[in-house]
Amino acid sequence: MPQTKLDEIDRKILAELQGDGRMTNVELAKRVGISAPPCLRRVRTLEEAGYITGYHAEVDARQLGFEVQVFAMISLASQAESDLMAFEERCHGWPLVRECHMLNGDIDFILKCVAPDLSSFQSFLTGELTSAPNVASVRTSLVIRGAKDTPGVPFDVMEERLAQIA
Repeated sequence: MPQTKLDEIDRKILAELQGDGRMTNVELAKRVGISAPPCLRRVRTLEEAGYITGYHAEVDARQLGFEVQVFAMISLASQAESDLMAFEERCHGWPLVRECHMLNGDIDFILKCVAPDLSSFQSFLTGELTSAPNVASVRTSLVIRGAKDTPGVPFDVMEERLAQIA
C-alpha cells in the first residue's frame, strides 16, 4: 500500500493507534467513524503493508531502576558498507543500547543507551563500546532530563500538507 493510497480513514486509524495502541477494535472503529469489521480489515492491511510495525508498552526506565540515560556519538575508522553493517549488527547485541541511528557528517552513529547507574554505563563504555572493532572515537552526553519524547509522526502536519496539495 504506497503512501499515496492511504485515505483519510487509514490516516485516522494510524493516528489513533499511535496515540493508544491498546484500544479495542470497536473503540478504534468508533473513533474513526466506521464499523468494526472493515476497521479490523484496514488495520490488518496497514500491518501487512508495513505502516504498522508493532505494538509495545511504554515503560518508565527510571521506575525500573535504569537511572542513567546517555547519548553516545560514534565515529568509525572506516565507513565501508560492510563496516557500517558490522557496527549496526554489534549494536543489536548490546542490551544497554536502545536506539542506534546512522548519521551523515562528523559522527557516524548516535546511540541512545540506558543503564542502572553510571558505573554500569562506564563498564559498557570502556569494556564494549570503545574497544569494538572499527570504533575510532566515542563522545558521550549524559541526559539530565527529558523535555519531550513523542514517538511516531505528526499526523496533523500530514493532513495540513495534504490539504494544501488538494
